[in-house]
Amino acid sequence: MRLATLRNARPDGELVVVSADGARYLSAPGLNLISAIADWDAALPMLGRLSALLETGAGGHLDPARIMAPMPRSWQWLDGSAFATHGELMQIAFNLPPVDRERPLMYQGMSDRFYGPNDAIPLPSEADGIDFEGEFGVIVDAVPMGVTAEEAASHIKLLVQINDWSLRAIAPVEMKTGFGWIQAKPPCSMAPFAVTPDELGADWANGRIGADLSVTWNGERFGLVRGDQMGFSFPELIAHAARSRDLVAGTIIGSGTVSNAEYATRGSACISERRAIEMIADGKPSTAFMAFGNTVRMEAITSDGRKPFGAIDQKVVSA
Repeated sequence: MRLATLRNARPDGELVVVSADGARYLSAPGLNLISAIADWDAALPMLGRLSALLETGAGGHLDPARIMAPMPRSWQWLDGSAFATHGELMQIAFNLPPVDRERPLMYQGMSDRFYGPNDAIPLPSEADGIDFEGEFGVIVDAVPMGVTAEEAASHIKLLVQINDWSLRAIAPVEMKTGFGWIQAKPPCSMAPFAVTPDELGADWANGRIGADLSVTWNGERFGLVRGDQMGFSFPELIAHAARSRDLVAGTIIGSGTVSNAEYATRGSACISERRAIEMIADGKPSTAFMAFGNTVRMEAITSDGRKPFGAIDQKVVSA
C-alpha cells in the first residue's frame, strides 16, 4: 500500500491512498498520517479497502503539485548513521578518531517540517557548504521503552525515502560544542509516497531496504547505491533509540547516508562522501558543494524495476 499527503488548509494535509501506478488516489476521510499512525490498527482496514478499490480503476487524478511530504511534520525525527563505509571514509579523510561500531550513531533532528518532494529548498548562503544526503527511513507506531530489536520489527509500519539536507561548513563548528547540530541541519525532504513494507517484496529483508537509490545532481548520475549494507538494521536502530524512553507513534528513524563498499563503481549519495574519497586519493577535494539553482533527484528502484517511493526532485534557491 502506498500513502501520500495532499495540500489543503491544514498543516498536516489530507491523507490519501495511491494506486500502484501512482496516477490515482482515494482520500482517507478525516485522517492525516499522524492521526492514522497513532491508531494504526483501526486505520489500516479502511486504508486497505481504499487500496483495493484503486486497483479496480477507481479514484481521481493525482496532481503532483499538491503532494506534500507523506508526513509533513512529526513528533520526532531520529537519524542514524548505519552505513559503515560512509563512516570509515569520513574518518580516514578527516583524520577522525575511530567510531565505536558496537552501538549505533544517532542524533535527534528537526521534525516540525519536512519538505515535499518537489519543493524548492531555500537556504541562506552557498558558503555554508550545501549538501544532499540520500537515505531511507521508517515510521513506527508507539514503541515502549526497552524494546528489543526482535520486538521492534513489528512496530515498523511504513517505509520512506529521505533527503537529509546538510550545511557542511557549519557542521564541524557545531560538532565541536558537543551539543549537536542546529544550524547545520535544515528541514529534510521526503519522496512522495510512504509504503507498507510488503510493497518492497524481497527488497525488504533483515530489517533493511535492498533497493537501489539513484542520485542525480544537475541531471548527471552521482550514485546508484544499495540500501542493504546497513551495519545496523532498522529494528536495531529503533531498539537503540528506545533504550531509555518510549517512542511516540509517528517517530521517523533514518538510516543515515546510504553508502556502499563498492563506491568506486556505485558512487555516493552525498557530496561530502565524494569529497572524502577525493581527499584520500588526491590529498584534496575537487568536487564543490551545491550552488543556488542546482538540482538533485533521488529515486529508489527495486530489483524488479519498480519505483515505490516516487522521486525527490528539487532545486536549491536563495532564501
